[in-house]
Amino acid sequence: MPDSSTPASELVAPETLKGFQDLLPQEMILRNAVLLKVQAVYEKYGFLPIETPALEYLSTLIGTGGEETNKALFRFDSPEGDPIAMRFDLTVPFARLIAQYPDKLPLPFRRYHIGPVFRVDKPGPGRFRQFTQFDIDAAGSKSIAVDGEIVAAMADVMRAVGFTNADGADPKLRFQIRANNRKLVDAVLLDANISSRQTAMHVLRVVDKLLKVGLDNVRRELGDGRIDESGDRIRGVGLTPPVIDKVLPFMQTQGNSRREVTEHLRAKLSDSPTSAAALAEMQQLADALDSLQVGERDAVFDPTLARGLDYYTGPVFEATLPAAPEFGSVMGGGRYDGLVNRFSNLAIPATGASFGVDRFLAAMIHLGLANAPSTTVKVIVLRMAGMPVEPLLALAGELRRADIPTQLFFPTDVEGPGIASKASMKQQLSYANSAGIPIAIIVGEDELKTNRVSIKDLQAGKEQRAGIEDRAEYKKAGKSGQVTVGREEMVRTVKQMLEASQNPTPEVRIPSIKPE
Repeated sequence: MPDSSTPASELVAPETLKGFQDLLPQEMILRNAVLLKVQAVYEKYGFLPIETPALEYLSTLIGTGGEETNKALFRFDSPEGDPIAMRFDLTVPFARLIAQYPDKLPLPFRRYHIGPVFRVDKPGPGRFRQFTQFDIDAAGSKSIAVDGEIVAAMADVMRAVGFTNADGADPKLRFQIRANNRKLVDAVLLDANISSRQTAMHVLRVVDKLLKVGLDNVRRELGDGRIDESGDRIRGVGLTPPVIDKVLPFMQTQGNSRREVTEHLRAKLSDSPTSAAALAEMQQLADALDSLQVGERDAVFDPTLARGLDYYTGPVFEATLPAAPEFGSVMGGGRYDGLVNRFSNLAIPATGASFGVDRFLAAMIHLGLANAPSTTVKVIVLRMAGMPVEPLLALAGELRRADIPTQLFFPTDVEGPGIASKASMKQQLSYANSAGIPIAIIVGEDELKTNRVSIKDLQAGKEQRAGIEDRAEYKKAGKSGQVTVGREEMVRTVKQMLEASQNPTPEVRIPSIKPE
């Protein structure tokens, strides 16, 4: 048989684009487990699934997120020559959807949506150019109580995936949701005589970095600018020191409760329609969170929170993991009452939040919390030498019809270093153990003639052989956890073995795939 391999000189280097990532089975198993928990929370709140294309007309996206977002769009032309771009978030497509299908999506409407989004960002910890968001949005109501439900859902998501603020909890498991109101920030800027929208948005983006870069760097960036860690110069807003001294003290307002923060802010703001509206909404949000039993530890009022996107008009919120501050927000969102107006002459209010899947999982990995099964396979059917494949296929099919994920071992047809192209039973068992498959079924000629199967609990055998140094004792222990039963008892016995184990599929730590 002729060699079909590609000459070395013609090989294309297998590599991933900078800022993008490949997700291998272990990462995907963890990801899917987390997403199922998040989806269950969203559905409890009445959100329904939708999907939109990854590509949108450029006119749909441009100008919605602000100047920085415009620069971050992946742009090109469609085959028809129309300017198009890859979506930078899932919120703008939702606003377009609400306007496009008024008859099919009667208001009020709640949706959840999971999908990839794309930004020409600088890669960093948990920050990629393609990343997955899992959004919820509610359209049709101006009630701040709806924003309260969004925050409550965010808190429930954090608890569903294993984080908690309970007394005595591991500090690694803490989470915090910060909430503010863009009207409140507008009131502060008006008090400081900052009337230019362009300057105001620049101030918002800088203040939003406070937790990430610290007070001194924010002060520099509000003024003449600063040099970042890479040596690049960051353009400043150009505010004078007296104006900066008006803005920053307000942003640093604190209190022991959401209501106390609101009252402290009331004392610092001048009396204006903008400040009155903002404070009223803060009070309404506090009332809603109390009614929803969202604890003071779970959600705090933080005047430094601005959220960088231009389309926010009211309450804004962001979830962080205090033990992993370098990853920034893992959830965030807010109210955007004017965004749908871009596509419709109807004034349709809306609010929502986004769960940053990739950043959240990267933070979990960093904290050492990302343990997940190494495989979804529960049973592997091994092949003894000389055994025909047909009865083994029938056996695997019987297990699958009983809803037991089953793999039939096939020796690889690839030859190379470390590859067992003719796998012995020992090699097959080694493969099953390294893959984390908990149960093996062995059928030889004797078992086939007597209509019996040998079922081996691989995890139990591994545990019983641990620490044994004597060869004879090790071989004897190798038979532990193995039973031979009639074929009619196979499914029941396998299910009993899986149920008897508290951890039927061994957990492994997920390795991080970091952006370049």
